[in-house]
This record gives sequence, C-alpha cells and structure tokens, in this order.
Amino acid sequence: MDLSGRAYVVTGGASGIGRATALLLARRGAKVFVGDVNRATGAAIEAEAGEEGLAIAYRPLDVTKPDSIEAFVDGVHAEVGCLDGLVNSAGWDKLEPFLANSQEFWDRIIAINLMGVIQLTRRILDPMVAAKRGRIVFVSSDAGRVGSMNEVVYSAAKGGQIAFTKSLAREMARYGINVNCICPGPTDTPLMRAQVGENSAKIIDGMLRAIPFRRLGTPEDMAGPISFFLEDRAAYITGQVLSVSGGLTMVD
Repeated sequence: MDLSGRAYVVTGGASGIGRATALLLARRGAKVFVGDVNRATGAAIEAEAGEEGLAIAYRPLDVTKPDSIEAFVDGVHAEVGCLDGLVNSAGWDKLEPFLANSQEFWDRIIAINLMGVIQLTRRILDPMVAAKRGRIVFVSSDAGRVGSMNEVVYSAAKGGQIAFTKSLAREMARYGINVNCICPGPTDTPLMRAQVGENSAKIIDGMLRAIPFRRLGTPEDMAGPISFFLEDRAAYITGQVLSVSGGLTMVD
C-alpha cells in the first residue's frame, strides 16, 4: 500500500523489529520518525535511509525518562502536527530466573516495556484525538500471552501491554483511533542474540524444534503485520492481539 503523505513514529526504530518496520514504512512512501536510545544505530539508519532517498529522521529517545519523551514528541509534533500512526517497538529484556532478579532489574524491565509505552502513548494522543484519526500498534510478546521461563517480569510487563491495548482501544474508538498489538514469537534480533549469549546454539536449537515452521522469525516477518495494522485495510480492526510466531503459539 502507498503511504505517501503519511507520518509515523517508530520507537526502538534503530534496531531489530523497529528498524525493519521503519524501513518498510519509508519504502512505501511514509515519513518516519525513529526514536531510539542508541544514537549510533539511530544515526546509521538515518544515513542508510538517506542513501535510498527514504524519509527517515532519527531523534534521541529514552522511554524511561519523561523529559526525553516530552522533548521527542514535542519535536515531532512541531514538524508534522498530527501523526498518522505510532509503533511502540522499544523494549528490553535479559534472561534470568525470577529468584535471581533484583529490584533494580524489575524496575528497568517495567520502565522500558510498560511505563515508557504508557507515557509515550499519552503524549502522542492529543492531536490524534482532536483530528479523530490515527493508528497505534504495540509490539508486545507471546511471553505476555502464555508466559516464558526466565522472563517472568518481562512477561508481566508485556501482558500489561496487551491489556493496555484492549482497554485503550475501547476508549479511543469514539475518536476513530485504531489500537492493536502484535506478539512476536522467537525473533532473530540483536536483542535476542544478546540474550542467549554463549549458549545460543543449544537454546536456538530448542526453539527451532518447538516452532512448526522450523525457523526463527525475522524482523521483516514482524514489520509486515505491523504495517497492515497502520493501513486502511485495517480500518475496522481495533483491540486485537496477533501472534506472529511461526505457529509456536496458537492462542484463542
């Protein structure tokens, strides 16, 4: 679908699923604002986009800091006014048994994967509400639907994203704003590679045996469904949660 003339924000857009999504939207003609805490990878995607003639602009964003969220959103609104859509893709995790978690670890997981999402979404919404249009897509996780060992608090935060999606969709429907969510299964991203670390071969082999398609997801596998939720084809869809997991999870 041609997205020329539309503007989107993609958080966590300098790496992994967010990066693939930003590039897909831009290649379809959209203006994309990438928000990411990593300035080096943010500058890299902006430079790559420039070489392709794509409209991607990187802006620093730390979703754990309200001042950073405010500066990011104010800058975007100053440039485009009302966004056509928001993709909340920023996230972080580390595999660790719950009994080994520290309070600081819990706080960071929840700040990035839940509270940052809530705060950023609230800052984005006012122009959408006034214009009575807009699309919001959350990138949660199947860990939030079915649970995951060594990701207990992460699963809780991602489950919170799912509940936030459904509840926000009910409130925003009167304003013509669609709110949906995708839940990736195991996806080959830099974050996943960092998580599995030294035992990557053994862990990934176990994943592959459990996935009916016998392969990991790619960031591009996730970008397609995200883009669909942002398009006119999804105009009558809201409050939905879509697993994109190669058949690993089949949740009613």
